[in-house]
Amino acid sequence: MEKAFAERKKNSQVLFDVPMSQYTSFRAGGNAAALVRAESMEDLKLALAMVNQAGVSSMVLGNGSNTLFKDSGYDGIVIQLGDYFNQMSVIPTMAGQSSDEETPVLVFSGAAMLMSSLAKFLLRENLTGFEFASGIPGSVGGAAFMNAGAYGGEMKDILVCAHGVSRDGSIEKIFTAEELELSYRHSVLMESGDIITGVMLRLQRGNHQEISVKMKELAEKRNSKQPVQYPSAGSTFKRPEGYFAGKLIEDADLKGVSVGGAQVSTLHSGFVINRGGATATDILDVITLVQNTVYDRFGVKLEPEVRIVG
Repeated sequence: MEKAFAERKKNSQVLFDVPMSQYTSFRAGGNAAALVRAESMEDLKLALAMVNQAGVSSMVLGNGSNTLFKDSGYDGIVIQLGDYFNQMSVIPTMAGQSSDEETPVLVFSGAAMLMSSLAKFLLRENLTGFEFASGIPGSVGGAAFMNAGAYGGEMKDILVCAHGVSRDGSIEKIFTAEELELSYRHSVLMESGDIITGVMLRLQRGNHQEISVKMKELAEKRNSKQPVQYPSAGSTFKRPEGYFAGKLIEDADLKGVSVGGAQVSTLHSGFVINRGGATATDILDVITLVQNTVYDRFGVKLEPEVRIVG
């Protein structure tokens, strides 16, 4: 398998025994057997086909902002999408179609595009509806994969369809929003293993100043209430029905509790952070401690929102 990927270095970047702490926002975790950066759709399809044929585990990693690799590492292939998947454009209005403010505007974004970069592009185009996502520290593909959301909005609110490819690389697909079965931090792709390569979003024309002000307000809110100065994976736990994870954790007197370099944030109890030198094991131990304590105190099971690999 290593020889086969080594032969592909002319067409794609291939690295072996890769420290995933350098590719994830937690800045912790073990090594992956290999990392392949696909630079085209054909490159991606071929890499997937090779992995499938070899029977090797694989996963696509976006910005790594919601993923933690265990210290024991990942005996598989991590695939990243290259610059080919980092494009965005406003779809031209069809001839005869109205272009007033009430008419939806379609925008295409490649899966590798950062949410923050897409938000800036949409601001320049005076398009509204994406402000809620402007501060989400991930890629567009990852956001669609997990139906990311913030401040009352979710990807399912604006997503029309997703372009993708089957997990074995054999078929290019278009998934409608309905086919993706988007729900709270979930899509059907989590079970199917199919990969998103781009998304089509439905937005509205808006006022540049109003869009800018809203983005700044949400950024200030995020920066003042979340521990953005420390490595983390954002909200560590999903919101349990009828509760707020952060409130449960704080009420269980867990704010500030730490194991090694990992800590429940003193600013926002819903975040587990790396205060410096934390291992993935430290982080997982804090997660487990929080889960057990909250369940013992309140009978509520907290489910990690973070994708744990290895």
